[in-house]
Amino acid sequence: MVEEKAVGATDVEKARAIDPTLEKHAHDADEALKAFDELHGEAIELDEATNRRLLRTIDWHMMPIMCFIYGMNYLDKTTLSYASIMGIKEDLNLVGDQYQWLGSLFYFGETLYFMLVFGGMGAYGHLGYLAWEYPTNRLLQRLPLGKYSGVCILMWGIILSCFAAVKTFSGAIAIRFFLGVFEAAVTPGFALLTSQWYTKREQGSRVNIWFSFNGIGQIVGGCVAYGIAVGTAKHGSSIAPWKIIFLVTGLLTVVLGCVFLWIVPDNQLNARWLKKEDRILAIARVRINQQGIGNKHFKLYQVKEALLDPMSWAFFFYALIVDIPNGGISNFFSLLIKSFGFTDQQSLILGVPGGAVEVVALLLNGYMGHITNQRILCSLGGLVCAMLGMILIVALPQSDNTGRLIGYYMTQASPTAFVALLAMISSNVAGYTKKTTVAAMYLIGYCVGNIIGPQTFRPKDAPRYVPAEITIIVCTGVCIGIMCFIWWWYRKENIRKLEIQSRPDYVRLENQEWLDLTDRENPDFMYSL
Repeated sequence: MVEEKAVGATDVEKARAIDPTLEKHAHDADEALKAFDELHGEAIELDEATNRRLLRTIDWHMMPIMCFIYGMNYLDKTTLSYASIMGIKEDLNLVGDQYQWLGSLFYFGETLYFMLVFGGMGAYGHLGYLAWEYPTNRLLQRLPLGKYSGVCILMWGIILSCFAAVKTFSGAIAIRFFLGVFEAAVTPGFALLTSQWYTKREQGSRVNIWFSFNGIGQIVGGCVAYGIAVGTAKHGSSIAPWKIIFLVTGLLTVVLGCVFLWIVPDNQLNARWLKKEDRILAIARVRINQQGIGNKHFKLYQVKEALLDPMSWAFFFYALIVDIPNGGISNFFSLLIKSFGFTDQQSLILGVPGGAVEVVALLLNGYMGHITNQRILCSLGGLVCAMLGMILIVALPQSDNTGRLIGYYMTQASPTAFVALLAMISSNVAGYTKKTTVAAMYLIGYCVGNIIGPQTFRPKDAPRYVPAEITIIVCTGVCIGIMCFIWWWYRKENIRKLEIQSRPDYVRLENQEWLDLTDRENPDFMYSL
């Protein structure tokens, strides 16, 4: 298959002649169109063999570092769960529900008064994450994408290492706050990178792959924490075991941040590992997305469209509701496993298979979604599995430790639908300002859910935490309904767009994919299911 496209300034002139309202789009066109303008109408040929060669090159350079960074992103956030049974509560004199807030406020906050009202500690990291989520999405649009993301990774690694020096409640508050600020860039940044480098068909599987390293992070974290706990118990240590794990994870993040800065470019046009002619071809291969590769202009009308789009709010409420279970389990899984009747050290190592379940679920979901082109429906399997797992934990008698542990492992399949929607932001939201806005809304919902989640695990309900477990079951059921609604809506919109395209008077603008149109503005933009 050979695709030939002649690209040049004449295309913008045609667009203006057909529809003068597109003047603003021509003026604020995507960076890719500016690159093509320099070819002065020269034809671009991209055959199937070249496309496969470029995809292999992109995969080998982009995917490994994104996978490792995302694994560290999850490990860094859940280090607190390991520390909870390695002495941090005693060393920092945490009392009452202060540990719950230590888990919550990493994602919380738009207003600093919350600090004064609750006086809780862990929530302050979530405060930074939420308060910085929309600003960081704007910075991801305005600043060089690769460099900004890399600097944020370096900063969060340095800050995490500093947790080992914390001796007071107030010091932990500061660390958690700024850790949340810099980690806020990772997920939206990776979603933008995926939409920038991969076609719609490729994006779902790639998001599943790099997100699956959450599970790898849990496996590595459990093994590292167990090794530190056993080693320090046997040989002793001059510093507390929980401080060692913060140092290990923080310094490893710094190293990976340096590698990220070296490898990951801002876009195809400054990728040092692509030949000059391949840079243009790498852009040409993603023109089918109808999205471009990046636009630095802030467009208020795209923000308004995002706020009026039902799908933006469906994404937001899904992220909020599904992350109530996530926020609770990710911060309490070590304590939850311990409540099944296992020792502290056993609970550290028994968390490892949960990470393996997540990896398998996400990779299988990505593969099934890729071959069926039904990512949303395929992702429901993980939610159903998670709901059944939590029902087992609630329904089985307290003496059935093995059965309840298996139930916990089943809950680790739940991220499949969250990742499917994250991929939808890459593939189904067009217009660069709109995309960053929707990503911010989605991750703000993620933050709020993670704030609420740990609060459902009340100290008075220990060790079984039955109210929290019932809350998780209800939230998962609601999320299944939201996913079905999203699938129905996108299917209906695709039918409507096909009707528009079939009209005799419909005229497709050449190179409109580079004009930074939104998904609702562009009738040729079809939604992935």
